[in-house]
Amino acid sequence: MESLSVALGSRSYPIHIGAGLIDQRALYAPHVRGSAAIITNEVVAPLYLTRVRSALEGSGARVAQVVVGDGEQAKGWGTLDRVIDALLAARLGRDGLIVALGGGVVGDLAGFAAAVYQRGVAFLQVPTTLLAQVDSSVGGKTAINHARGKNLIGAFHQPCAVITDVATLDTLPDRELRAGLAEVIKHGAALDAPLFDWLERNIEKLLARDRGALMYAVRRSCELKAAVVSQDEREAGMRALLNFGHTFGHAIETATGFGPWLHGEAVAAGMVMAAGLSARAGILAARDAQRIEALVTRAGLPTRAPKLAPERWRELIALDKKSAGGRVRFVLLEGVGRAKVEAGVDERLVDEAIAAAAQ
Repeated sequence: MESLSVALGSRSYPIHIGAGLIDQRALYAPHVRGSAAIITNEVVAPLYLTRVRSALEGSGARVAQVVVGDGEQAKGWGTLDRVIDALLAARLGRDGLIVALGGGVVGDLAGFAAAVYQRGVAFLQVPTTLLAQVDSSVGGKTAINHARGKNLIGAFHQPCAVITDVATLDTLPDRELRAGLAEVIKHGAALDAPLFDWLERNIEKLLARDRGALMYAVRRSCELKAAVVSQDEREAGMRALLNFGHTFGHAIETATGFGPWLHGEAVAAGMVMAAGLSARAGILAARDAQRIEALVTRAGLPTRAPKLAPERWRELIALDKKSAGGRVRFVLLEGVGRAKVEAGVDERLVDEAIAAAAQ
């Protein structure tokens, strides 16, 4: 096991990474104060719910459980209401612990429930997908979706710990594994050129689920994100760089109704679009934009967006949470590993980048 820390003063927390961690009572025990509630989904529950429940009960917790539907469609008001109702029925107190067991949807939903339930209770992340392990379980962003846009209703609420068991990736469908690789590619493209270089050499190992390669990808991604979150918890500045590809990606997810495209798939196409926009804006070499598209392709991820009317793209992009003063701020690249936030990008260039990437 390896452990990292997200340094946030009195709210600092560990990220434990290894194989076989999901059963280790000692990792749960420091966070158990009495009652606990596991929030998971119908796919993950048959695989890991009993094991996590046993670990919590072995740590002295009285445990309730809530099983929700799978997919982005579950990340809405209706599911949140059902979760809150179950927490109240279980009499989870202010000293209770919510455990998010699953991928990014479960983590976002459970984290937001923890943020608002009785004005905030502790929660612990047990991510079981690659996307959640390398990205969404770290940093305290919690949210549910709105029909008008992705993650528009949420709160910053940091977990008390992240228990990342890479052995859970053995049961992950190939499509979900590839979707998770999109966020690893994002970390390299936006923040860390050596990681991007390593991915170009090792993407096939990751697709083949080589345990050592997966451990490195998870650890390095968590190191990068923890460093950014420690400096900019609430996305006032540099944390926005972690959204490379997400402005276009969230637009794709919203336009297609939160379901047909996995989040990582939408981010992958969004990265290709953002790299293309960076090249059109004259700040990224065309060969680097080509490298990003080539790596996305090798990872088995989409590089083209669905066809939408230009005005629909503008409407969706305008909802981006990085927008300020009525202007959309795009995360662009000056080079591989060097992202920047740019406001006031020429709309003509944006339209051209969209047209070039549309299917």
